[in-house]
Amino acid sequence: MTASEALPIKTVGFIVNPIAGMGGAVGLKGTDGKVTLDKAISLGAKPIASQRAESFLAGIAPAKQHLKLSVGAGAMGEAEAEKCGLAFFAIGKTKVETSSEDTQLIADEMIRAQIDLLVFCGGDGTARDLLKSVGMKIPVLGVPTGVKMHSALFAVTPQAAARVAIRYLWSGLPLREAEVMDVDEQAFRAGRVSAELYGYMLSPYEPSLIQGNKLESPITENELRNQAAEALYVIEEMKPDSIYIIGPGTTTRTISDLLDQKKTLLGVDLFQNKKIIVHDANEKQILRAIKGKVARIIVTPIGGQGFIFGRGNQQISSRIIRQVGLDNIVVVATKSKLERLKSLRVDTGDSELDEEFRARGMTVTTDYRSTQKVAVE
Repeated sequence: MTASEALPIKTVGFIVNPIAGMGGAVGLKGTDGKVTLDKAISLGAKPIASQRAESFLAGIAPAKQHLKLSVGAGAMGEAEAEKCGLAFFAIGKTKVETSSEDTQLIADEMIRAQIDLLVFCGGDGTARDLLKSVGMKIPVLGVPTGVKMHSALFAVTPQAAARVAIRYLWSGLPLREAEVMDVDEQAFRAGRVSAELYGYMLSPYEPSLIQGNKLESPITENELRNQAAEALYVIEEMKPDSIYIIGPGTTTRTISDLLDQKKTLLGVDLFQNKKIIVHDANEKQILRAIKGKVARIIVTPIGGQGFIFGRGNQQISSRIIRQVGLDNIVVVATKSKLERLKSLRVDTGDSELDEEFRARGMTVTTDYRSTQKVAVE
């Protein structure tokens, strides 16, 4: 008998929130509630959860002989498991429209079945739904699928989630109490981050594959001077008539402050000739604006996590990044923020593009005419 054949059988529950992440590309900063979902659809939002679910399932498929898989019925996991050719047991009823109550009912049934690990595709809202049912009863792992992902139980990518699941189930990764965080979406859309801790769930922990919860950078006099210095350098380097796609964050907002332009703090704005031409742009608006033009992207990493794409700026999609080109991406981060990061991270939904980032790393502007090469994980 080979080592592989000696592996014990493990049971995994898998739940997909079919609407998770739909608000990202259209700039809605979340998809909580039917009104927001309807608006996202009217703006042309497309489901992304299924693709991310399939990426995770493909990653655990090599262990399928040693896996008992329970999934949510229909679009809540069954469709993806069937497409990936995995044997499964479906829980719940197939529905056209699903709700948070469906998530909780399915989770309740999986807890009664004494599964070894519950994996979900969603964002912070889905994590909150599961917290109500699961608490600290069984380990939970998040496949990053939403717009808001401040909680500490998400893997950095769907592929990373599969690696974490396999290592936890058969190699003994430790568990930790992971924070379940969420923000008020209405306040978020108005440019205010009102994050709240809702509780904790047990989650497998592998620091290189699991994101931390978002950390705010300390506002000190040195930090403000550093932001102003690097912003000034970016402004001096701006080219006439080029389109600048500037992502969210206080560091990038300093650029617009020095230009006397009122930037959307938590959105993506388009600049040309040092003036805002589109406030709070979505993916379609960006693609339309940069067609046939020279464009550059300016982003700052999320404090404590290191993501430059795939968290909070899904409007800057892989299509946009490919059209602009990696050579035309400007990353800005103060020295203190960068010191707290081991590396940068990307999760664009395009695995080949993510690998291009990892292969080359990124040059980060850290001060006036000062840059540093940083690895991308």
